[in-house]
Amino acid sequence: MISKKLQEAINKQINNEFYSEYLYLSMAAYFDAENLDGIAHFFYVQTKEENVHAMKLFRFLIEKGGRVKLHAIDAPKSEFKSVIEPFEMSLKHEQHISKCIDDLMDTAIKENDHGVISFLKWFVDEQVEEEATAEKLLYKVKLVKGEGQGLLMLNNELAGYTPKKTGAEEKA
Repeated sequence: MISKKLQEAINKQINNEFYSEYLYLSMAAYFDAENLDGIAHFFYVQTKEENVHAMKLFRFLIEKGGRVKLHAIDAPKSEFKSVIEPFEMSLKHEQHISKCIDDLMDTAIKENDHGVISFLKWFVDEQVEEEATAEKLLYKVKLVKGEGQGLLMLNNELAGYTPKKTGAEEKA
């Protein structure tokens, strides 16, 4: 059985992951509207990945005997001042999620729940990849100043984006 404190913390993280899904879906819609379908594709892939993350936590909480409590999801920003802004937001958001996962891990350690600790190690590793990808893409889009042929090259590069095989592709 999972402690009430950990149950609440995991439910909060489930909400964070669903918000991430919603945020990336909003970014995908923005890039689709800008006719940058390759960049939109990248954010659609991120959307699916965030859903997998949320559902991993969702199912784990149930397996631990906890209760899932879904919360309202805030509306994400849908218009951006430039094509660079969503990439800046993405990195900032992934850094925030990493902090949330770290806080969740700290709670699991304090509660001395080895099952939760073991489970969360995957998320800790996943966030290293998520931040690195967001940082790399922000660097690239800033390098080309978010415009011209460089932006079109990035758009073409991201059209074939698939995430690295880290387990995020596991059945949700």
